[in-house]
Amino acid sequence: MANQNRGGNQGGNQGGNGNQGSSNRGFASMDENKQREIASKGGRAAHESGNAHEFTSEEAREAGRKGGQASNGGGNRGGGGNR
Repeated sequence: MANQNRGGNQGGNQGGNGNQGSSNRGFASMDENKQREIASKGGRAAHESGNAHEFTSEEAREAGRKGGQASNGGGNRGGGGNR
């Protein structure tokens, strides 16, 4: 089957800076600490405005159960055996 690029313009030269596949714009290109700072501001604002969702213990339990099912329970998927 042919390789289909479904992600749009991934890895293209987005700026004229000579770095293939990189850009100096956007959230993902920021320093990790700067990303954390901005994200925490968003979280605080959501809580202050009452829009943030806080999980009950039952909701958290259900989410964990669904995640375990989606990942096949975290079991060994490889057939390699002991090494």
